[in-house]
Amino acid sequence: MTKTIIKIIAAVLTASIVMAFFNFDAQQYLTLSYLKENLNDFQSLLNSRPTLVSSAFFFIYIITVAFSVPGATILTLAGGALFGTLLGFTLVSFASTIGATLAFLASRFFLNDFVQKRFGNKIKTINEGIEKNGATYLLSLRLLPVFPFFLINLVMGLTRIKTWKFFLFSQIGMIPGTLVYVNAGTQLSKIESPKDILSPQLIISFALLGLFPLIVTYIKNLIHRRKVYKGFKRPKQYDYNMIVIGAGSGGLVTSYIATTVNAKVALIEKHKMGGDCLNTGCVPSKAIIKSAKLVHSMNNSQKYGIKKAEYEFDFEQVMGRVHDIIEKIEPHDSIERYTKLGVDCITGTAKIISPWEVEVNGKILTTKNITIATGASPFVPPIPGIKEANTVTSENLWQLKSLPKELVVLGGGPIGLEMAQSFARLGSKVTLVEMGPRVMTVEDHDISHIIEERLKKEGVNLLTGHKATEFKEGKLLVVCDKGSQKEEKWIPFDVALVAVGRKANIEGFGAKEIGVEIRKNGTIEANDYLQTNFPNIYVCGDVTGPYQLTHTAAHQAWFCAVNGLFGRFKKFRVDYSVIPWVTYTDPEVATVGRNEIALKKDGVKYDVTTYGIDDLDRAIADSENYGVVKVLTAKGSDKILGATIVGQHASDLLLEFIAAMKHGFGLEAILGTIHPYPTMGEANKYAAGMWKKARKPEKVLHHLRKFHRWERNGTPDSQNSLNKQDA
Repeated sequence: MTKTIIKIIAAVLTASIVMAFFNFDAQQYLTLSYLKENLNDFQSLLNSRPTLVSSAFFFIYIITVAFSVPGATILTLAGGALFGTLLGFTLVSFASTIGATLAFLASRFFLNDFVQKRFGNKIKTINEGIEKNGATYLLSLRLLPVFPFFLINLVMGLTRIKTWKFFLFSQIGMIPGTLVYVNAGTQLSKIESPKDILSPQLIISFALLGLFPLIVTYIKNLIHRRKVYKGFKRPKQYDYNMIVIGAGSGGLVTSYIATTVNAKVALIEKHKMGGDCLNTGCVPSKAIIKSAKLVHSMNNSQKYGIKKAEYEFDFEQVMGRVHDIIEKIEPHDSIERYTKLGVDCITGTAKIISPWEVEVNGKILTTKNITIATGASPFVPPIPGIKEANTVTSENLWQLKSLPKELVVLGGGPIGLEMAQSFARLGSKVTLVEMGPRVMTVEDHDISHIIEERLKKEGVNLLTGHKATEFKEGKLLVVCDKGSQKEEKWIPFDVALVAVGRKANIEGFGAKEIGVEIRKNGTIEANDYLQTNFPNIYVCGDVTGPYQLTHTAAHQAWFCAVNGLFGRFKKFRVDYSVIPWVTYTDPEVATVGRNEIALKKDGVKYDVTTYGIDDLDRAIADSENYGVVKVLTAKGSDKILGATIVGQHASDLLLEFIAAMKHGFGLEAILGTIHPYPTMGEANKYAAGMWKKARKPEKVLHHLRKFHRWERNGTPDSQNSLNKQDA
């Protein structure tokens, strides 16, 4: 007998039992009123045939839990009422665990293969928790009855936890709750009149039921704190409410918010205020992109009606402008500004020596909370010869004094693409090497294809599916795997830009030394409140992820500041539901929410609406009429699941979709909003119009056509005349 046939037979049998339960109204026997009305009869039967009643109760309890039918709570109370605390607890404890394990096994047998394949991404977090510490994870779920126990049984069956471990820790985890409910049952058995409901024993029992989750949470947190803080001495008083390590986007915003609410804050930075974004990332890259775009526009002046545009530029002056712009923005992130705001800005290397102590410049500072915002650095892969080759990263690219004649770029992500296009426009011969099958792998295929075509058109030699294997004497060896054979080629270069990714800065400030947990991917572990395994040490930005974006670091910083300073009263879970990102190529690529790749992976049904910007009046007037607005909506709804815009000012146009997703309005609202003419922003409205047009009510329009013809002719048209006119 095949597994499929067994599943079908078992499914039919299960469905039959559940249907019989409800069809024969078996629920009436599992109610509090039925229990109280027949309690004396049950007790009499128990006295005459104790073994039979105990066995029947045990079996019924197992079946009830195994089939996840309502009534386990009443049976638990009945266990206390009939058998007393000790025997009632013993019967209920083992019966509930056996029943839960049967439900667990049934879930695994029927659904595991399907769910792991179809919804594996959605239960990824649970699987990660199980793999990391399955026993504690399950124990926490059992001790904290936030989710119904039957749901835990079913969901756990879809994970990789072992059956014996599920049984053992379910048994242990349900002990406190079972005791409380059984004890409540012993008090219910004594009710003889309404006034007995207010007996002290019963009030205490139900108070315990209500307080139990809070008590368990407190005890669990207390045990965790004692364990994690063991060996560290807490100061009697503190110099600061918050010490922030790292003055990039995350650290600056954390400090700003903390000092705004009058907390005493120290901000420690070993290098430059403003972090990567100001000094080596967002700001300098956008500055050189602008210069390169100007050169590109003058080289293509004919499309603006200008026969010839002459220009002359010095690359060193271009780089000088980059540094001038950094200097102009520096005051926004400067020590002077933050000192005036009330932050103690300290230049030096921080070292965490305990959860409440940070050493800097030979002085130990005490603090109630710490926020780690140390960012990330370019990852340099261990390719043979790379250390001896003339390579740069996003950190020192800005120190180039002359324009490379031949530039190799490793990596088809945002940094690689932006710099490849910019240097090609400035006159470098650029080769971009990407190991994957295409650039911009986080975007949909149709989106990355637009950028690939633009780069090729502008002269960038694009080598996707090629792996860099060796640097030697000013040349790079790349390999392309073509099935049975490998194609090798040497690429000459003056400078090679390594832009294959970034790694979190987790070394050199004491976090690992005191025991802050690190994920397998090299980032600092944090919970939904951005707490590390030390509850008073928080983390934000690139050093923890999951998004290495400046604005995400700033977003996380609010949670670090508020949870750190006020978490004992109210904590807030960080929200990643609406995260936008932009690649500042020309055209720009701006995305928010989920794309088709993510929705297909999650099994979400969706509709796609696109509007070509080549049709937009303002884009045509600016001779920038290329690109697309692509919106993904829930099937049969105008709810926006994600949006991607390719085109001029795409990063600005995306704001409307970000607001829509954040505040819950859809394409209908965008369509009904007045957009000024002529603007690029109208593209969003026209995209909403395309969505509406695809859903026009054909039947209503057919009857309206008949109505209007009737009004013109004065008499109703016959169907024949209508058909004739239509023809």
